[in-house]
Amino acid sequence: MEVVRTEDGMIVVLSDGLGSGVKAHILATMTAKIAATMLKEGLDITEVVDTIVNTLPICQVRKIAYSTFTIVYVRHNGEASIIQFDNPPIFYYDKEGNQVYKNSGVAVEINGKKVYQSKIQLQKGDCVIAVSDGVIHAGLGVIFNLGWTWENVAQYLNRLCPKHNSLYISKALIATCRDLYDGKPGDDTTAVAIQLKEPKYINLFTGPPLHKENDAAVVQQLVQSPGKKIICGGTAANIVARELNCDMQMDLTTVTAQIPPITHMKGFELVTEGILTLRETLEQLKLFHTHSLTREISGRIKEKNGAAMLTQILLYDCTHVNFFVGRAVNPAHQSQDAASAIPMKLRIVGELINMLKKIGKVVYVHYY
Repeated sequence: MEVVRTEDGMIVVLSDGLGSGVKAHILATMTAKIAATMLKEGLDITEVVDTIVNTLPICQVRKIAYSTFTIVYVRHNGEASIIQFDNPPIFYYDKEGNQVYKNSGVAVEINGKKVYQSKIQLQKGDCVIAVSDGVIHAGLGVIFNLGWTWENVAQYLNRLCPKHNSLYISKALIATCRDLYDGKPGDDTTAVAIQLKEPKYINLFTGPPLHKENDAAVVQQLVQSPGKKIICGGTAANIVARELNCDMQMDLTTVTAQIPPITHMKGFELVTEGILTLRETLEQLKLFHTHSLTREISGRIKEKNGAAMLTQILLYDCTHVNFFVGRAVNPAHQSQDAASAIPMKLRIVGELINMLKKIGKVVYVHYY
């Protein structure tokens, strides 16, 4: 799967290689990258499909393409252009009607291949879900004679979509498929959910500025930025409290053996300790990104501690994250190895930023 952001929206390409293994993975990756790159450069969909069809080989036994694909191009105004080739029909959740509909599209022949095209005008809260046939076939021969089927998946999504964001929907869908396959998938299984929503901002301040005279400036920029505010680090919290003349109250009910307690401060969504909380948050985001949504992972991010609270906010309560990062070094956080040339907190924050981008968040970073 390939996701590319453009000036006017986002391109998502889900591709599925024939069979499984290295060859299927390579061909699916090629398909996704070719389609995303060409569309980003402004080429017409006919040229894109023609290039893919002429580039990828045909299975000589089954006489079908080695790779299928679904392309969803969603613009900021909600206009979604969808192109499908040999993948299951799109699931379209209409928030106003509170119902999942099948979007098969209109058949168009391009270079001898039947491709289905359609357009949907999405409204806020609407969701488009694309899947490979591994989702439709989940449970085949294990729980269901005919697999999960498109209609049963639609019923499942009817329960999920009204309550959850796109990230949770895709993760939950794959987790259910894993269970239906009894942990042994019989087919490559991929799902992506795209939801139209207003931007939601989180502003996260961590670490004191390199020069103390910049304290007031960073606090001013933090409080003037739209969206919820979070502070990670005792020194950063003290700077904000001093500059805004705010009181802080520690919440000892949130302390654990690994994570220090959070602090309450008026006007701020969350105030946590710094490096230990950020490191645990990073680990939880890594688990969420690389694994399906197991009960263990889901339970871990619902615990009552600073890291779990921060993880939940970053996963489910924002589309954009502004980092305000102070570059002053705390000697207590430095190790003696060669990597200590880069402060430990800055390394963790850097990894956290990269992980949020992988999850699909838009991230901006301001250093002080």
